[in-house]
Amino acid sequence: MKKDKANRQADENQDTSEMIWDIIRTFMYILIAAILALLILKYVGQRTVVNGASMNNTLADGDNLIVDKITYRFSDPKRFDIIVFPFKENGEELNYIKRIIGLPGETVLIKDGKIYINGMLLEEDYGLEDIKNAGYAESPVALGDDEYFVLGDNRNNSKDSRELDQYSNPIVGVIHRSTIMGKAWLRIYPFSDFGFLH
Repeated sequence: MKKDKANRQADENQDTSEMIWDIIRTFMYILIAAILALLILKYVGQRTVVNGASMNNTLADGDNLIVDKITYRFSDPKRFDIIVFPFKENGEELNYIKRIIGLPGETVLIKDGKIYINGMLLEEDYGLEDIKNAGYAESPVALGDDEYFVLGDNRNNSKDSRELDQYSNPIVGVIHRSTIMGKAWLRIYPFSDFGFLH
């Protein structure tokens, strides 16, 4: 009888011990998953949402994107890449999404609604229409070693490198390499448009 009671007590102790270890293991799995998720968001990819019509017809207001934050650690941004960079507007930090047009060391000019790079007409078909307002690029814009000139695909409805304030100073201006968050890589919503961005 005493032996049965001792066995039951031992079984209960073992069950309690196993339950505690199960809780610890579950907690450790959750902790590791949370740390991995944070590392992925910081260094690999991040979700962002398109706000506005500046990238129509390529991207639409409300599109959910995954930003590739790792590619530019190993290679330079390329012309026509869609990039994401932070921009402070009315005291609020937003993620701007634009297309790279001008690369470091180049000169960008917009004349008669067309884009010229180093004096040569840029062959591209991303813009919805001819550019009505050349803004900052009405005169040649010489890009420095780490500077990029960006435009929205909805050329006449986009706050981008062309935009000037009331004193004719650039508002967004050229984008420095260090401020580029990453490359817009994958559209995850709406599901009907799910796919990689080109």
